[in-house]
Order: sequence, then C-alpha cells, then structure tokens
Amino acid sequence: SSRIKSIGGVLSQLGHACQQSRAQSVAVLGAPFSKGQKRRGVEHGPKVIRDAGLMERLSSLDYSVHDFGDLTFHHYEKDEPYMDVKFPRTVGEANKTLSGAVSRAIGAGHTLVMLGGDHSLAIGSVSGHAQQCPDLCLIWVDAHADVNTPMTSPSGNLHGQPVAFMLKELQDKMPAIPGFSWTKPFLTSRDLVYIGLRDVDPGEHQILKNLGIQYFTMRDIDRLGIQRVMEVTFDHLLARKQRPIHLSFDIDAFDPSLAPATGTPVNGGLTYREGIYITEEIHNTGLLSAMDLVEVNPVLGASHEAVEATASLAVDVIASSLGQTREGAHASIDDVPPVNDTTEQLRL
Repeated sequence: SSRIKSIGGVLSQLGHACQQSRAQSVAVLGAPFSKGQKRRGVEHGPKVIRDAGLMERLSSLDYSVHDFGDLTFHHYEKDEPYMDVKFPRTVGEANKTLSGAVSRAIGAGHTLVMLGGDHSLAIGSVSGHAQQCPDLCLIWVDAHADVNTPMTSPSGNLHGQPVAFMLKELQDKMPAIPGFSWTKPFLTSRDLVYIGLRDVDPGEHQILKNLGIQYFTMRDIDRLGIQRVMEVTFDHLLARKQRPIHLSFDIDAFDPSLAPATGTPVNGGLTYREGIYITEEIHNTGLLSAMDLVEVNPVLGASHEAVEATASLAVDVIASSLGQTREGAHASIDDVPPVNDTTEQLRL
C-alpha cells in the first residue's frame, strides 16, 4: 500500500506541474537543429524568431518570461542511414536532450515555448511534456501529417515521421531505430487533431484512415470555416475531460505568400486570420501547456523582407497562443481617465 501511495503522490505531483504550467510564467527554449531534413538553415530559426522581438512581445503580455537559451546538440561523425532513415542517431540524441529540458521546464511550473529547428524535434518536445502531463492532447497545425513510418516515408527524413514515434497504435509498425531506444509511444490516435493538411503521402493517408484520426484538410477549412473546425477540435479532445494541450505549429501551415522562408512550402495554406484564430481559441481554453514553433528557415527566404515576414508571423502565432488579442485589451489600464478641472484648463 505504501507503493500505491507513492505512485499516487507522483501522479498528483505531475498533475500539479500541469496546472502550474498554465500559470503566468513562460519558458522559451531554442532548439537550433536541422538534421531531421536535408536543407541547411532551419537551425537558425530560434535566432531569427528572437530577433523579431519575441521576448519583448511576451513580456508585454504581463508574463514572467524565462529565456532558457538554446540547447546544444551533439552531431555524430558517422551516422549511417538505417532503413533509409537519415541521421537517426543524431536526431535521436537531440530529441532525448530536448525531452529532458522540456520536462524540467514544465515540471518547474512554466508554460513552454519551443523554438525550432525542424519538426523532428516534436518527438522530444511532446514526449518531455507527456512525462509531466501524461493525459495531454496534441493539436498539430501543419501542411503535412508527419506520420510516415520508416517503411512509408518517401524521403527518409525524420521531420516527416515524428508523430509515428508517439502513437501507441503504430508501435508494431516502427522498427528499433538507432538513437531512439530512450522513447516509447505515449499517445493514442484519439488524443490528436490535425489542422491545415494539404500534402499527405499515400502511407500517411492510410494511417489517418485506419486509425480514425481526426484531421482537417484545407478543403475542410474551406467547407466548414475555421470557427467550426476549432469547435469540433475541442469537442473531440476535451469533451470527456479538460486536459493539457500541446500545440505543435509548423510555420508551413500558412500560405507561402505569408511564410515564404520555410523548407517545404505548399500553396493554398492558412490565411493570417485563420492561423491567428486557431491560436486565439487554443488560448481561450486556458489549457495550453506547451507549444512548438518550427520550420522557420531564414536561408530559404528570397529576400531579407521574406525572412522578416516569416519570423514576425512566428512571433504573432506564439503571442496569440499566449493571450495577445486583436481587440487590443490591455489589463494594465483600470479605467478611462475622467475629465477634470486641469484638463478643462488645458483645453482653454
């Protein structure tokens, strides 16, 4: 019975960390990493997002903001492909490092913002979050489903496979990849919703259908409107019980006209207003516990303006996820100042 008590104590502590993590304290963690895909430059994402004024914007929202800096990652000299999976050991170890850092930040009571880096980093980010909040749910905003297994992946790039590492239902479809022995799946297919899909590989489509995963393509958004999409999303994830939300946001969910500096742009993406509505609604649940903002690649911007636009959009997404509104509400002003004699004197 003492063992049961200690397990209960651990679980209540975990629950406490999840409640705490939605307090007025934000931790920002950079993950300058690019080996989940083949294009250099995405490792500079954290720097350009910070340079676009992220910390100042979050401070203006009345958060206590903690910058945890950027993680450093070990790159293996020899990291041979395994079953066509590129850089498995390097990506595996980077995600192990990230997972520990995310778990510690959330355990310390912060809402976590992870700046990527490529989307393979979600393996570490979501699993570190799940260590503290085992009942979390995941909202994946992306042009791509990123749920290929090594056998279905057309490219072998791990940024197209992170969700496959998380899903319990795919456990028997995932080989033992070098570098990933530290992680095991922790999410069920009903804990996940996709928003913004428009470039899904054949194997991924099969997985989405077979597992009955809730997803909204851009066509669904056209048909239903973004308000209904968010209603159904929350109904699916939160109707049974309120639980912590992990938002994993790939900047390529937006139309390339808005976010040009990214590695795998796909036409016909989210408008600015749709993307911001998604994040406003997630904030309004009061349940956001951690988020990723990934795939900003300054090297791929055709001009300085293109890079700035993409990084500035990333800052807007993060700020709106954390409560920045479009109606300009400012908590610091209690009342409109009245007209008094001095004011009248000045007018005369």
